[in-house]
Amino acid sequence: MDRQRMIDKVRSEMPERRWLHTEGVMATSIVLANRYDEDPARAELAAILHDVAKFWAVDRQAAIIRDNGLPIDVLGYDKELWHAPVGAWVAEHEYGVTDKGVLDAIRYHTSGRHAMTKLDKIVWLADYIEPGRDFPGVDAIRALSEQSLEHAILAGLDGTIGFLIAKGKRIYPLTVDARNGLIEELSGK
Repeated sequence: MDRQRMIDKVRSEMPERRWLHTEGVMATSIVLANRYDEDPARAELAAILHDVAKFWAVDRQAAIIRDNGLPIDVLGYDKELWHAPVGAWVAEHEYGVTDKGVLDAIRYHTSGRHAMTKLDKIVWLADYIEPGRDFPGVDAIRALSEQSLEHAILAGLDGTIGFLIAKGKRIYPLTVDARNGLIEELSGK
């Protein structure tokens, strides 16, 4: 599927405010990819599709997870996580994406994972710091992103985990694994 047709189709899957977020993630992914020596086209492709299933009914998302061998454990956690594995499935099966790295960047853009690839990191961070995001600490993380992809993501994960703890919510294990993996990576272990 060509880029413009994909953009038009993805845009039709979401409200305008979410499309504006997606455009911010696209632009931020390209900036980060250029800064950290990753292919900007791959980063943009993952960004275009990262929220493709975000506004689908939760029953539809749950059915795709159950019916297609996706990790069923995600259903026991916040519904905000579901659209990432569903989005990767949709990217592959409905949009024809075959690049495993792009599919993984979509799949892990909400949770992260242990041993994140550079592309995973770029899309995760772009989603977190795109220009439309406005929450306490985001400007500091944007500034960190200019010096270190890993330190910026670690700060973002710390913020996310702290937020979930403050709200009394469960933390998806991959998010803890992502944080632990970054600490190992930064300490040289």
